[in-house]
Amino acid sequence: MAINTINAEMVAKMFLGGAKNLEAKKEWINELNVFPVPDGDTGTNMTLTIMSAAREVHAMEAPTMEDLAKAISNGSLRGARGNSGVILSQLLRGFTKGIREYDTLDTMLVAHAMVKGVETAYKAVMKPKEGTILTVARGAADKACELAETTDDFEVFIPEVIAYADEVLAKTPDMLPVLKEAGVVDSGGQGLMQVFKGAYDAFLGKEIDYTIEGTGTGSGVTKISPQAEADIKFGYCTEFIILLEKEYNEEKEQEFKGYLESIGDSIVVVSDEDIVKVHVHTNDPGLAIQKALTYGALSRMKIDNMREEHQEKLIKDAEKVAAQQKEEKLAEQKRQAQPPKQYGFIAVSIGEGIGEIFKGLGVDYLIEGGQTMNPSTEDMLNAIDQVNATNIFILPNNKNIILAANQAQSLTTDKNIFVIPTKTVPQGITALINFVPDRPVEENAQDMMDGITAVKTGQVTYAVRDTHIDDKEIHEGDIMGIGDKTILSVGKDISETTKDMIAQMVDEDSELISVYYGEDTAAEDADALGAYLEETYPDCDVEVHSGGQPIYYYVVSVE
Repeated sequence: MAINTINAEMVAKMFLGGAKNLEAKKEWINELNVFPVPDGDTGTNMTLTIMSAAREVHAMEAPTMEDLAKAISNGSLRGARGNSGVILSQLLRGFTKGIREYDTLDTMLVAHAMVKGVETAYKAVMKPKEGTILTVARGAADKACELAETTDDFEVFIPEVIAYADEVLAKTPDMLPVLKEAGVVDSGGQGLMQVFKGAYDAFLGKEIDYTIEGTGTGSGVTKISPQAEADIKFGYCTEFIILLEKEYNEEKEQEFKGYLESIGDSIVVVSDEDIVKVHVHTNDPGLAIQKALTYGALSRMKIDNMREEHQEKLIKDAEKVAAQQKEEKLAEQKRQAQPPKQYGFIAVSIGEGIGEIFKGLGVDYLIEGGQTMNPSTEDMLNAIDQVNATNIFILPNNKNIILAANQAQSLTTDKNIFVIPTKTVPQGITALINFVPDRPVEENAQDMMDGITAVKTGQVTYAVRDTHIDDKEIHEGDIMGIGDKTILSVGKDISETTKDMIAQMVDEDSELISVYYGEDTAAEDADALGAYLEETYPDCDVEVHSGGQPIYYYVVSVE
């Protein structure tokens, strides 16, 4: 029997099925990344993006199509991380615009909504590349439009769209030479395919665990969960001393312990001449007391309800959190009461030392993130909210964070947001140095963008898998020196690989070499590298700083 329409309940199930399938496949998708670096990667970013929306959808009861569309769009937009996550959020945003006004969907409406999603996503990317998630999404939308003209049966429509999109994905290496060289398909496109396939599984009624971690009621009320109660198997902490009146030998003691073990746990029985001290957790203190009375009189009896104590602790913890939130709210109100300053700065930072450098250059708010964990659009919006300024400059300091910053800019209406497209930490530092408070805001934005074009950046890390890229054979564990556009150096030794990388960055116009060493690099090794650079490049000033960044042994800039 043909299925000609799907309602909001089915759309919700299909969306959650797609989200769960993406989550299950995220590590596999991560491994498709071209560069074998230990970073957050495409699968992780896309999963965090869609799960932000999935939590909102999972919490809804009997949603209308309009409510569902709003939850998917808002949740994914605010949770978007990384370029692939932002593009996915835009695909979902456009798609939900195409369905929100209808109670049920047919194949034609779904096809038009897919086209709307593709159009929205392409507009969000300044320089769209073919051979990416965008290409796969467009191929799926084109096929959907073609099929909608000939069938209204979703049982025919969905699998054929997926089959064609898989064909497009398989061709992505022919569109991007870097994919062909690495021997992989586009990871973002593969992530999108897993969303499609998970949605189809839900449509077919396959068994799927729709549980979404972190889903809450949003009421702000702290409740004691049944699980927390269940963790306390025996509810009463019972203690007393037996004043022995009858024979109590080793055999009797073992018999008594055996009885206590049958009614509880956490048993301590200590005998000392004519007294016995007893401790037991049980659900029936009376049974322990009755048995003890067969040996003598009782003294210093103490019974505590551990479940009640546990509840009181939870309540006290909740009160403590509430008090802290109240203090933060008062501090926020006090801060907001101050007149806004003209300029504010937000920077994404990757280490304690680099964070201190940014603060020293006037940054108001640091977002911890970078390569290992791309901050979300929501993180950016929270930062914007915390900076009390009319004009705010955002320094993403990573090419995979720029789109999330742009998305936060588009969602902000009460402040002027300027995203300076810094792709590395050294570019962010240079941008701040180029800022002059007395200049008009637009001139400053342009000067900062002009300044970062003169910065070359190199980053030294290790390979997490074997691959072939940029005409270099790379093996897991190799040390790589990665430049702005390509891998410059590969070796086995950190210091030698770094020196080789810098040699390819320095030219006759270079004046300054800045070295930021990471948390896994010894200060004496960094100082030795600095001394080598001073001797090798006498026409350049050399600065060595403790960056404290993870993953990267060195981040180097040449200007």
